[in-house]
Amino acid sequence: MSSRSEAPVQPSLRRLHRFAVRPDRELGQNFLIDSNILGVIDRAAELAPQDIVLEIGGGLGVLSEYLAQRVAHVHVVEIDERLREALCDATDPHANVTVHWGDAMAIDLGGLHPRPGKVVANLPYGIAAGALLRTIEELASVSSWVAMVQREVGERLAAAPGSGAYGTPSVLAQLACEVEVVRAIPRTVFYPVPNVDSVLLAMRRRESPQPGGEQHDRDARVVSSELRGLVAGAFAHRRKTLAGSLALSGGAPGRTREQVRGALQALGHPADVRAERLSPEDFRALARRLAL
Repeated sequence: MSSRSEAPVQPSLRRLHRFAVRPDRELGQNFLIDSNILGVIDRAAELAPQDIVLEIGGGLGVLSEYLAQRVAHVHVVEIDERLREALCDATDPHANVTVHWGDAMAIDLGGLHPRPGKVVANLPYGIAAGALLRTIEELASVSSWVAMVQREVGERLAAAPGSGAYGTPSVLAQLACEVEVVRAIPRTVFYPVPNVDSVLLAMRRRESPQPGGEQHDRDARVVSSELRGLVAGAFAHRRKTLAGSLALSGGAPGRTREQVRGALQALGHPADVRAERLSPEDFRALARRLAL
């Protein structure tokens, strides 16, 4: 029979015990304590020896060290300095890991070297959607994402037009990526056990169209600032029509309500359509029609 004082075998539990770590709920810290889920993440991310991976929210390092043993390089971002001993315990043995101490929503993503091609993470709940959208926008080198996120966030990013969850994050993610909720994640794989359900979310950046297509579609990997502004403005007043919301929010600078209504009709939509009825590609076509 094992001694009650014997340290746990699972890495996260062992580090919680050894370094007296107390999870910070304000930072959305729910540490992964079931190592079996690592294989699920591995298969979903299709990890390969040549991969350069960005992990946001290193926590106690259980995913960090798993990645380090399978890919060429891992960038780990962690904001909580209280976890330094525990995270370094996991990462110091691996020369191919770079730990960046700071806010994932503020660090210079463009300065990461070597440049990451994949994002694999157990994302803190509070920044999950923002972090994913930021990496889509600022890291053109990233082609795929696999992340554990709050179920609401995953469903919102993958939502179809017309559904209650469909909104600005859905459109911005799907304009650049194919988005899929891979599977539900049991609450029991985390400590502390969260009060919300989680899912494994996968995103794959859309391929650029072949040369010779329309100029505006030359690189579908990029969502312009004008298109982002149009989408955000369209959903800013959800109870209004799309044209009305854009007029109130300024999401289509220099364009009148009548011009927006006319553009919508030219694209085959009713003039009084609401934003949630347009697909992501409809928004791209609308921006093109309005010459934004």
